[in-house]
Amino acid sequence: MRFARMNFDDFSEADLRGADLIATDMCRAKFRFADLRDAQLRSANLREADFRGANLTRAVLMKANLRGADLAGAVLRAADLRGANLQGANLAYADLDGALLPAGFGQQEGSGSGPGPAAR
Repeated sequence: MRFARMNFDDFSEADLRGADLIATDMCRAKFRFADLRDAQLRSANLREADFRGANLTRAVLMKANLRGADLAGAVLRAADLRGANLQGANLAYADLDGALLPAGFGQQEGSGSGPGPAAR
């Protein structure tokens, strides 16, 4: 599905383990409680996407645009987020154990790009 446009699509509770979604445009798509373990989302446009409760364990999100995305309660264990845009993203109660985070992540209070209350 590389380079596909799937704006506003609903993938809630979908099994997308290992999916190749590199450079796809999924602005405002819904992934609530979806299984995205080992998914390839490098350089994807996920602006304002809804990942609440999704499992993104070991997902590759390098250079992905997650600006304004809702990742509340998402599992991002060992996910690769290096170079991702997390400005304004909601990471409240997200599990970031072992995740590779963007340089300077969480350094600026009030920027909206830091971890949620559970990670602080």
